Amino acid sequence: MKKAVAIFAILIILIGISNFFNQSLAVERAIDEKTESQLIEIKETQTKSLEDYKEKYGSDAYGLVAYILNIVRIYSIPFCFLGIAIGAIHQYVIGIRKLDTLEKGMGLVVTFITLLIICQILPLAFAMFIKFGRG
Repeated sequence: MKKAVAIFAILIILIGISNFFNQSLAVERAIDEKTESQLIEIKETQTKSLEDYKEKYGSDAYGLVAYILNIVRIYSIPFCFLGIAIGAIHQYVIGIRKLDTLEKGMGLVVTFITLLIICQILPLAFAMFIKFGRG
């Protein structure tokens, strides 16, 4: 009698587990389809943006470089602010007790500020070079 109850309980548990996995796979497929459509939409907008840059600069190479520089300009801002914050923490919080991290923090702050300035000015310099330097 005890064996029959144990077998019945195991059978119920297995059926419950299989139902749970089937439901989770159905939800995952729905999410995958939605994500796939969003990825296709993002790809189309980025391709159109790249084509706009190629048309604006009149060359495939110059358009691609301008597109890449624009992406670097956009994504460098949060990256550099995060680096500046880490450097400030090393300099002003941890550096109070350890002098070697004080210098490390100052180095990080200077490096990320320099990187931020370069990443923000480089697209402008490229556009000016193409506009006035090419003739």
